[in-house]
Amino acid sequence: MNKSPNFYNEKISLNVLANSVQNAKDCYEAAEGYAILGVLSKNYNSDTAAIEDMKNYQAATKNALSVGLGAGDPNQSSMVTRISGILQPQHVNQVFTGVGASRALLDQSDTIVNGLVSPTGQVGYVNIATGPLSSHEPAANVPIETAIALLKDMGGSSIKYFPMAGLAHKEEYQAVAKACAAADFILEPTGGIDIENFEEIVQISLDAGVKKVIPHVYSSIIDATTGDTKPGDVATLLSIIKKLA
Repeated sequence: MNKSPNFYNEKISLNVLANSVQNAKDCYEAAEGYAILGVLSKNYNSDTAAIEDMKNYQAATKNALSVGLGAGDPNQSSMVTRISGILQPQHVNQVFTGVGASRALLDQSDTIVNGLVSPTGQVGYVNIATGPLSSHEPAANVPIETAIALLKDMGGSSIKYFPMAGLAHKEEYQAVAKACAAADFILEPTGGIDIENFEEIVQISLDAGVKKVIPHVYSSIIDATTGDTKPGDVATLLSIIKKLA
């Protein structure tokens, strides 16, 4: 599996959506390699179609591919696992219960596999019931330290904290960041992040001592007319990353 040096080696890396192969290439270049490009499995009708198209993204971006669910849709978990096992991307988005299966089919430890957990309204606790069945049941709120340990048991690399709604859950997010730092675990803040709050959200993780932060910046930097992520906005975010790093 080819690695993007900046994405793997730097403390802060972006995760942004790509609307086309050209958009992915433009955003990757704007980020100077400090990014992975999210392509959503939900946009494809079959595994074959997803695999064949995502290979083009890999070729255009030195495999800076992040296989996505699609707004955290738990029903995409199995498809993400299957296609990731074939594609061997740099990054995989998973619901909490899909992490073990994804790691098993990847059959290597290099690919970053996140596990989605959600805010609960209680500092120090996260909801891990984010799977296809569990997401329809009462929340399973557990200490963030336990959630991280469970993810490590399953071969996970990082916490995907979603939906954050920007800084609406700031105190909870701070607790998550401290726990990730203590456990030497990657943190991926997601949901409601834009150019205005990006610096504060990333700084909270850095202040806590998180070893690597992968903020997901999606709809706020997407052109409403074309559906493309704006390379200029990616460049702006990169300038903030360089300031913080």
